[in-house]
Amino acid sequence: MSTVMLSLEQETNPWLAAAARFDEAADRLNLDDGMRKVLKSPAREVTVNIPVMLDDGRLEVFTGYRVQHSIARGPGKGGIRYSPDVTLDEIRALASYMTWKCAVVNIPFGGAKGGVVCQPNMMSDGELERITRRYTAEIIEFIGPERDVPAPDVNTNEQVMAWIMDTYSMHVRHTTTAVVTGKPVDLGGSKGRPEATGRGCMLVVLKALKKFGLELATTRVVIQGFGNVGGMAAKLMARMGFKIICIIEYDGAIYNRNGLDIAALAQHRKDTGSIRDFAEGENIDRHEAMFLDCEVLLPAATENVINSGNAERLRCKILCEGANGPTTSVADEILSDKRIFVIPDILANAGGVTVSYFEWVQDRQGFFWNEALVIERLEEIMNASFDSVVAYAEKHGVNNRTAAYMLALDRVAFAIKLRGIYA
Repeated sequence: MSTVMLSLEQETNPWLAAAARFDEAADRLNLDDGMRKVLKSPAREVTVNIPVMLDDGRLEVFTGYRVQHSIARGPGKGGIRYSPDVTLDEIRALASYMTWKCAVVNIPFGGAKGGVVCQPNMMSDGELERITRRYTAEIIEFIGPERDVPAPDVNTNEQVMAWIMDTYSMHVRHTTTAVVTGKPVDLGGSKGRPEATGRGCMLVVLKALKKFGLELATTRVVIQGFGNVGGMAAKLMARMGFKIICIIEYDGAIYNRNGLDIAALAQHRKDTGSIRDFAEGENIDRHEAMFLDCEVLLPAATENVINSGNAERLRCKILCEGANGPTTSVADEILSDKRIFVIPDILANAGGVTVSYFEWVQDRQGFFWNEALVIERLEEIMNASFDSVVAYAEKHGVNNRTAAYMLALDRVAFAIKLRGIYA
């Protein structure tokens, strides 16, 4: 898919990007038309209207979605986001990403995603609880431990998951902890879950350093995003000995060529509400910070930040995609030409869904693991998945993203063929 064929608006459309990557992988696998249609089409799309009584006495109606892309390899799995920017196209694309992500790390889930169109930062806790419970009630027949297992995503958290779990449990008349993951530990959540996505990013970067013979202590890292994923990756990588030279946030970027004190920076943000004006670093332009000379760039914030307009300017050796969809499909071609080693999102940030799988298993067993065991098993899966993707790329002469998609499509298609088509 070339830049000539797409406008920037089309290039950054998540559903078109997902389709472009699907098509390339399917072509290389020589999938027949029938299997392509099955793999590309969401199994179910649910749109609900959610009436909620606001604190001021007004009755408002919100729109919610739940898309189950595939349940061929197991229950649907995917987060629920609250945002005014939620669209059905976005949810479709993210549900498909979850299918491929679960297949890449070879855990027995399919892909799903949900969202509610709202402005959570403008809502009280009571309003958020009411919108969550009513949304859950509207989709309740489509979710469950063996059907579809939601999780936190943008602007949702463990409290929202607790409300969903409680609402579902009240309807089925017994406590069902395995209906969601990302819950508080006291309600059946897993130890190690908050750090899982950031830890997974660190683990695959360590594998990449080993592959290229790079020294950890001299590896300069630029991280975009200082939230759950970027902040946790920064914390864990700094503790491991990486040199984090720049953190980029929505309101600015902070730089220190000798490496930032991440714990002190986190405390500074807690005290001031911003990473800017940190005493042990310098403020730099957040847009230009992406193009610093570094070994590792880790975008862990929003989608489409690397596109046809700026990909040529990247100066990293390794791009580890902590966010979902930070690179457009058109930019993939540019990164390949620049020989940047891309650890694609469906591998790089799969640590979260992997530990969510561990949480689901623990809930269903009623037996919980200590944190050391969670970390050990996460490391096993991330390392094995990295090796599988890189081996697939080398075997088929493709880049890592195409290899990850080919591997995922191959696994899902194989499951569908084994099951057969029910008619």
